[in-house]
Amino acid sequence: MEKVTLNVSGMSCGHCVNAVEGNVGKLAGVESVKVHLEAGKVDVVLDNEKVSLEKIKETIDDQGYDVE
Repeated sequence: MEKVTLNVSGMSCGHCVNAVEGNVGKLAGVESVKVHLEAGKVDVVLDNEKVSLEKIKETIDDQGYDVE
């Protein structure tokens, strides 16, 4: 398992948290996901043999947020 912290801009409310945590959390290989709204960060614990970091970033981007 690998833990990564992503900088994500555009998140401003509980809906944003639910959208990111819900959709990233559904990906096979994601162990956990936690949004830190005020900091604009998302912590993800993943099995990089099952899911790529690019797939996680793409999933967040698909929700309308910018991943740096």
